[in-house]
Amino acid sequence: MDPILETIDKALKDKGLSDAAASKLAVGHPSLIKNLRMPRQGEKRYNLPALMKLAEVLDLEFYFGPPRDIVGAPQPPASDPEEFANIPVHAASLAAGAGAENGVEPIIDYLSFRRDWLRTIGVAPSNAVMARIKGESMQPTIRSGDMVLIDTSKVEIQSRGHARKTSKPHVYAFVESGEARVKRIERVETDFYAVISDNDAEFPIEFKTGKALHDMHLIGRVMWWAHTDRG
Repeated sequence: MDPILETIDKALKDKGLSDAAASKLAVGHPSLIKNLRMPRQGEKRYNLPALMKLAEVLDLEFYFGPPRDIVGAPQPPASDPEEFANIPVHAASLAAGAGAENGVEPIIDYLSFRRDWLRTIGVAPSNAVMARIKGESMQPTIRSGDMVLIDTSKVEIQSRGHARKTSKPHVYAFVESGEARVKRIERVETDFYAVISDNDAEFPIEFKTGKALHDMHLIGRVMWWAHTDRG
């Protein structure tokens, strides 16, 4: 069997995802993996950008394979695993602004969170990742240098209906044109999103539809952040 498909099948089983569900999360339509399984002139032809997005969904490194043991990589802190979950901190900058280029960023640290607290905010430890913010577009809510906790399972943006009169849209991390960003995202219509900065005096609202919307890959919803005192 093709080794890439073997890797995909194992990751699908581990994540509990079907071919169609993983494909839709990766590229917005359900046929990506189905097409990969179809022989073409005796061999498979892979679209690398699509495979990179699929690797993100399936928690695979893009060399393409399961996560590798890295010599000298940081180890999770010692804590009671029944009470605490160790959440990986990635060496990625999520830009609160125009965008920060990131590749497949390694884990540089871990932070421990109480499992009961994670449950109260609706985050499963296996879906949680952390990164640092760079930029000023989300001030004063999230400042440059702050750490954010992202739930990678929350990648569907629902229409807020009447709630839009009483609350702000949720904050999401996403990749657009190879650049990682963090903004509030509002689904105005089915294929029409508003990307909103809290520092709206300097960063005007952006509207996404068509190809621009298709090119947005959601990493997940920002569920928590911590201010860093730079004074």
